[in-house]
Amino acid sequence: MINLSAILYLVAAVLFVLALKGLSSPTSARRGNTFGMIGMVIAVVTTLMIMDKPVWALLGGAIAAGALIGTWKAKTVEMTGMPELVAAMHSLVGLSAVLIAVAAIFHTGQEHTPVQKVELFIGAFIGAITFTASVIAYGKLSGKFGSKAVSFGGQHLLNLVLALSMVGFGLAYFVTDSHAAFLAMLAVALVLGVTLIIPIGGADMPVVVSMLNSYSGWAAAGIGFTLNNPVLIIAGACVGSSGAILSYIMCKAMNRSIVSVLLGGFGAEAAAGGSAASGPKNYKSGSADDAAFLMGNADSVIIVPGYGLAVSRAQHALQEFADKLTEKGVNVRYAIHPVAGRMPGHMNVLLAEAEVPYEQVLEMEEINSDFSNTDVVLVIGANDVVNPAAQKDKGSPIYGMPILEAYKARTTIVVKRSMNAGYAGLDNELFYMDKTMMVFGDAKKVVEELVKAVEHA
Repeated sequence: MINLSAILYLVAAVLFVLALKGLSSPTSARRGNTFGMIGMVIAVVTTLMIMDKPVWALLGGAIAAGALIGTWKAKTVEMTGMPELVAAMHSLVGLSAVLIAVAAIFHTGQEHTPVQKVELFIGAFIGAITFTASVIAYGKLSGKFGSKAVSFGGQHLLNLVLALSMVGFGLAYFVTDSHAAFLAMLAVALVLGVTLIIPIGGADMPVVVSMLNSYSGWAAAGIGFTLNNPVLIIAGACVGSSGAILSYIMCKAMNRSIVSVLLGGFGAEAAAGGSAASGPKNYKSGSADDAAFLMGNADSVIIVPGYGLAVSRAQHALQEFADKLTEKGVNVRYAIHPVAGRMPGHMNVLLAEAEVPYEQVLEMEEINSDFSNTDVVLVIGANDVVNPAAQKDKGSPIYGMPILEAYKARTTIVVKRSMNAGYAGLDNELFYMDKTMMVFGDAKKVVEELVKAVEHA
């Protein structure tokens, strides 16, 4: 049985690696998800096979409840709710690591080696931080806690004191085997998870989501060592390392320091600045018919989607409009910023749902050089990722952040509900340029009007 379980765990681990490989490209994402699901089924069944005196009623009830809740949530969640759903799932991974560690500590008749104590400490405190930090991230993304950064004097000193206290209680547990010291360490870690995330503003949530993804993986890997479960170690390490790499990519995309992300509080500095409009500015506005005329007579159009597209559920109407333009001989492409939306890959998933051809969807590095030769850029529901202040205003909080250079196109059309600032709370000079036309209204309604206008042109 031991040899069989080892082989099955190895198969599951290989499937997890293949799942990550598949998820690296939209064309193979479905296959990657399938590999991951098969691997997880094998891992769970194998674990149940080798358990010593399992309580089947308790296990069966927990699995059934989790399956029902997960299925219901997957079927009912809106695309706008995906970021907070991911944050919620990260919190559950962290909580699982904490509960497993507590169960291992209080398990009667079991002594832990020094190495196992270190593993329990690492897995438990990372899990605790992940749990509360993910809860705060969920609240910020869903709007329940407010997206603004919360900062106060001595914030970094408080985090330092909490971190040192956490390590101190961990050392006390290591030396004395004190359950109280272990629980105190967990309590401090839970508080630290809150204080690390509250100073991070909503605009930085994409980085936070990927960072918490990494944390949850390392928490799982740490507990895997304690349980001597190789597939949990491998899966946790894969998630942790891929999340860390993604966090680094997100930091580059937002001109952030990876060290400041890991320590928390980097959003406070961004929120302190600002380049909001000082007094009224002039802008040009037009109708959907005007916008349709410009794009229908263009040779090339680049569409820049943002979170507003997801909020209005306009992706299907937008693809219908793109098809109409293509039928007229217009070269239509989509430009995706790494942090567009509320989480990494949000816009890619949104467009895939509308069955946008993969070859039309280009990343920032692939398409930025083409903006200067493009007739019309349609910015729909995006703001900060096309803000020229990132390149031109050294006093702006987003200065140095790579952006989609929509301002270089011959004409820019921006679809927004109003002239209010975006998620980062910054005004956008693109809206006031002579070659920019604002079209106000709900994105879905505007796009539907664009479709009608092109049909009747």
